[in-house]
Amino acid sequence: MLIEVHMIKNYAPSNLNRDDTGSPKSCIFGGEPRGRISSQCLKRNLRISEILQNSLGKDLFGKRTRKLPDLLAMELERRGMNQDFIEAAMKKASGFGNKEGKENDELKTAQIMFFSPADVTAVADCFLDAWKEAGENLKDFNKIKAKDLQDKMKDIMRPVTLDIALFGRMITSNAFRDVEASIQVAHAISTNRLEREFDYYTAMDDLLKSGEETGAGMVGDTEFNSNCYYHYFSLDLNQLIENLKGVKGAADIAVKAVPALVRAFCYVSPSGKQNSFAAHQLPSAVCVEIKDEKIPVSYANAFVKTASPGWKGDGLSRKQVNLIEDSVEKLVKEITNISRKFDIKVYRRLWFIADDTLPSPENALVCESFGIMLTKLEEALAREVMV
Repeated sequence: MLIEVHMIKNYAPSNLNRDDTGSPKSCIFGGEPRGRISSQCLKRNLRISEILQNSLGKDLFGKRTRKLPDLLAMELERRGMNQDFIEAAMKKASGFGNKEGKENDELKTAQIMFFSPADVTAVADCFLDAWKEAGENLKDFNKIKAKDLQDKMKDIMRPVTLDIALFGRMITSNAFRDVEASIQVAHAISTNRLEREFDYYTAMDDLLKSGEETGAGMVGDTEFNSNCYYHYFSLDLNQLIENLKGVKGAADIAVKAVPALVRAFCYVSPSGKQNSFAAHQLPSAVCVEIKDEKIPVSYANAFVKTASPGWKGDGLSRKQVNLIEDSVEKLVKEITNISRKFDIKVYRRLWFIADDTLPSPENALVCESFGIMLTKLEEALAREVMV
């Protein structure tokens, strides 16, 4: 089963996701410059959002870090191990995450990795077993190679957390199993043509007295823009349940995770430069599609021709629309057209539009509120998974 989410969200002036020069990320689409929010940015904001974690429970989430030695040290200290052994273990744990098992004095793994609590527990168990095999002799324990410790862990099966099951994990260490991501998140692109703007700002010295000095204590500039974005992600529910194998109530967790994901996807905004811009906007339209056949379809091509405010239509049908209205209408038209032209069966299409005056596509259940949409979504998924 495939769940796809399409969203229109219009942001006020902001710099939500910037590149190495500090400029908001952009791209060319349909031959026009567009604003862009990278999928990496969107996925991280989803994964660490309190909205998502509080909805499902923080125990279902792991950590992505290079600080495995620190996590191991805390676990060993909790088990009452002496400091000399903990320090030696931390040094060896720094060799995890690469095939050679090369240790380092930085006490960080060479690769950033996703860890579940079960992973950290398994690493601690492995190190304690090695400690006992060395006769609890520190000198003999130090002779054991990190690579050998990794090899001992490769056959120990353990469940992964929800975030790993969603976003996947690829590691060059055989101590932790790779996980195929069950969710695909697109780079958000603006429905409108990108216009770059710059904010020239100054900082004044509060302690300066009149006549002491003229001018600002500091001057600078920040690039920003304002865009209406099309967001899209698809979730393979069967893959998610498969990834959660070994977790108690995996199917139930997966069903509850989907509406929680959609809620977080709509409510969470990227954190870039928010102290300067506070661009916290809610979505104008959300469409959720449930398919039995796994044929993912992004409706980005609705915006090959950019959306824009202005007069639309002819004669008596002529009307003035704003950027949001034009974007939603383009999305509705694209969905309707693809539904008519292609034989792609959608089991259920849920639709929420904040402005009741805007149209919705054919063969859709239009929900009066966003909360009702989430409830209908969970009910539909629960029925299908139970069957």
